[in-house]
Amino acid sequence: MKKSILGVSVVLMFVAVGIAAAPPLTFTFTDVHANKTATETDTFSVNNAGTIAGDYVDSAGVQHAMILAGKKLITVNHPNCTTSGGYPAAIAFYGINSAGAAAGFCSSTKTGLSLGFVYSAGKFTAINFPKSNGTQAIGINDAGDVVGDYLDSASVQHAFVKKGAKYTSIDVTGDTLPYAWDINNSGQILMFALDSAGAYQSFVYNGKKFKKIADPKAAATGTVARTLNNKGDVAGAYFNSAGDEIGFLYHGGKYYDVINPKASTETKPDGVNDTLEMVGRYVNSAGATVGFKATTKTADDNFVSTIDTGDQNAGSRHGVRVEPLNTP
Repeated sequence: MKKSILGVSVVLMFVAVGIAAAPPLTFTFTDVHANKTATETDTFSVNNAGTIAGDYVDSAGVQHAMILAGKKLITVNHPNCTTSGGYPAAIAFYGINSAGAAAGFCSSTKTGLSLGFVYSAGKFTAINFPKSNGTQAIGINDAGDVVGDYLDSASVQHAFVKKGAKYTSIDVTGDTLPYAWDINNSGQILMFALDSAGAYQSFVYNGKKFKKIADPKAAATGTVARTLNNKGDVAGAYFNSAGDEIGFLYHGGKYYDVINPKASTETKPDGVNDTLEMVGRYVNSAGATVGFKATTKTADDNFVSTIDTGDQNAGSRHGVRVEPLNTP
């Protein structure tokens, strides 16, 4: 009997070791430049065809929204958009779907409020939460559902999702300044917000329940998740003890650091597609922000869903936005 128990113990030990050993991931980084004269390129989203959405600043200091398919650059301007000042004022695209429709926003030159929109086939469609004091359109899925944030008539910030013509407000119990940053084809919404201590909390929201995303290496400032794909993989950044943002990928139930080897302080993955191709930004040794693309290779290239629907919280809590967050 003792021999049998020992044998079982040895087997369990090897099983436990097998479970604990995460499959290795390899990230290969390349810089992204809109064109040869761009002084800055921000890459915020990538679809399954590898097409990137974001913005760039030209040699005259003017910011443009962009769609970049390989070396083909589509420069997009809006007649009512601010074109300087960076995030969140100047025009940019933050999400792109498989049809090439891009979601974005800017500050309006007419009203000074955030102006949300979707750009597709050369045309803009306004995204404007009813009776809001400004709307920021950020994520878009293949059905054309859009997520983002808005200020209500009292200038209180809420997240939202727009499906068809219907807008629905989203808040996170106990937190303020909620952002809905991405939405996949299953309708899962990636969000982050500030808790009562001023730390960032991130969630995947399925319309009823919140699943918390928190990198275990994060210091007190927390985790800012920015993107998810159709398989439930999540990418973003966590704050370390020095206050720097360190990139992460949540895949197969495990967190992996995503650090551009050229980064001096920060790496921020902003978009991830279904093959774990990521885009984002890093800060180089000169203190400049540079766009990147990273390809991911796993040991078996087996991509599986990583998100469950455990209940984190439900309900609503309002907070007044005094100034825009700088972290996005």
